[in-house]
Amino acid sequence: MTDEHYLKLLAKKYPNAEAAASEIINLRAIMSLPKGTEYFFSDLHGEHEAFLFQLKSASGVVRKKIDELFEQSISEEGRAALAKLIYYPELELPCAEKKENFDDWCRITIYRLVEVCKEASSKYTRSKVRKKLPENFAYIIDELLHAESGANKPHYHNEIIRSIVDTGMGVEFITALCKLIQQLLIDRLHIIGDIFDRGPRPDSILDALAEFRDIDIQWGNHDISWMGAASGNTALMANVIRVGIRYNTFDLLEDGYGINLRPLSAFAERVYRDDPCEFFTPHILDENQYDPVDLPLAAKMHKAIAIIQFKLEGQLIEKHPEYGMGARLLLKQIDSKNDTVTVEGKVYPLRDTSFPTVDPKDPLALTQEEQEVMKAISYSFLHSERLQKHIRFLYSHGSMYLCANGNLLYHGCIPMTEDGEFETIKIGGRNLKGKEYFEYLDTVVRDAYFAPRDTPERERARDMMWYLWCGSKSPVFGKSRITTFERYFIEDKETHFEKMNPYYRFIEHREPCVKILREFGLDPETSHIINGHVPVKHKQGENPVKGDGLLFMIDGGIAKSYQKQTGIGGYTFIANSRYLALAEHKPLKPGSLFGEDSPKVVVVEAIKKRVTVADTDTGAELSSQIRDLTALLRSYRNGAIKEK
Repeated sequence: MTDEHYLKLLAKKYPNAEAAASEIINLRAIMSLPKGTEYFFSDLHGEHEAFLFQLKSASGVVRKKIDELFEQSISEEGRAALAKLIYYPELELPCAEKKENFDDWCRITIYRLVEVCKEASSKYTRSKVRKKLPENFAYIIDELLHAESGANKPHYHNEIIRSIVDTGMGVEFITALCKLIQQLLIDRLHIIGDIFDRGPRPDSILDALAEFRDIDIQWGNHDISWMGAASGNTALMANVIRVGIRYNTFDLLEDGYGINLRPLSAFAERVYRDDPCEFFTPHILDENQYDPVDLPLAAKMHKAIAIIQFKLEGQLIEKHPEYGMGARLLLKQIDSKNDTVTVEGKVYPLRDTSFPTVDPKDPLALTQEEQEVMKAISYSFLHSERLQKHIRFLYSHGSMYLCANGNLLYHGCIPMTEDGEFETIKIGGRNLKGKEYFEYLDTVVRDAYFAPRDTPERERARDMMWYLWCGSKSPVFGKSRITTFERYFIEDKETHFEKMNPYYRFIEHREPCVKILREFGLDPETSHIINGHVPVKHKQGENPVKGDGLLFMIDGGIAKSYQKQTGIGGYTFIANSRYLALAEHKPLKPGSLFGEDSPKVVVVEAIKKRVTVADTDTGAELSSQIRDLTALLRSYRNGAIKEK
């Protein structure tokens, strides 16, 4: 029985039997519609141009719709131009305005865009489409999209379009239609982690993601690093700056988030003046637009912040012996007399022996100058309005994992033992594994940012963010150790090896994937795992489909730094009402915003019975609402609740 008090509250919204019955009819109709298309991306790593193109083109679906509608009436060149307009109206419209017959072009283009809009909105109710309409043109677009047959309607709609152009609103209206098409083709967007690091502008990606109504994010280790830095973890602040300098993302740090690097620059220039810092030269994958890089100085800054990071990390390791990371105290393992370092009991020669700020008697202590550098950096992180806004968005739309429409989404791995069991982690006085471990960590991540300030609870959680970034039992890291120090200071590449968690071996087979799905309460007969984190080496023949079709590894290398391994420009996983598919993208050409808008799309699973809204999580919510409304309707009809 539905609670009578609740029904009385519901009656305020549906004050009579007619209103309740009408909503029941509406909800049942919605449940019969085909499920909207879901798009899954992972490991964006700041590659805003490539990702935004894939997003704006709906991974090739925009061009597919245009070809289906206009293949017989518009040339190949014309269809390509229409697609480019939809992707980037703000770039294409200024060129179009130079045409002599611009008003005629506007009218024709609006007609064509309306047809694409109709096709893109065909799965949705009129009310759902209305929610996506731009406020300024909502009524006009609604009229054009839902034209009724009749002798007068064509003339009516012609006059609407003519009036739009005659009043000088053609450019604004076309822009609104283009953005509406982009939003209509993606019903729900899933980001399987790692928005940050390596690529030039993750901030631009987050600005774009914030425009989507239905979006969720599963945090990756690089996201956790930035979230921890924004929460006040100084080791992670040093880490994100080190990675930013290494990949030459000064525009992001200084222009995007206003991080003050001048104290670090002055410090590095003075302390490492005579040090070439040859192993710290940044990777130039993208040129800075606002802050051209001075490579020798950047190398010095890179080394300076790396040493600061190793010190701060060492302090955390000593503070938390329960992390089990004592072997990573490598600054304490340096033999300055013999220029060697001991790693896991073995002695290696150092290829860089200049450590002017490391005191052999207290290697983990920051010098006074290093403390001043970190004080300035900390202030920037904690007071960057744009960074904090983006981090709050990650929190409000993110989680460690998500079960959505029968799919299990997480970035890294479920920690497993060598015999294929879920690994038990002793943490917080409890023994946790599998789903329980993920749920505990979700709470920890939130406490790092939202627990009361200056409390032990917040401090512990904030420290734990660093462990999640690089700890051996962190599900978003998934490796035995992080070898940042070795890559900088030791020539022997065997020391650079980071052993993957056994999870990555077991997911090649069906039964471990079945076990994981059941652990999270999902049916292996109808559910799948969507995973990121590890680039799929496509050019070596590696298959993104794992576990006999139960798991999809969708890190295909959007990031330029991974494309030598993958040979492609990323994957998009697409789940619509009829099939599951992988779109395989080509790398974006340097200097171009426009990629290949017809990616190779492979259907990985056909769905026998078309999926409707009733079969989704939304359908379950609507069913619950229908039950409540039916109870309200019954109460109206038997007189238990009075109608108004």
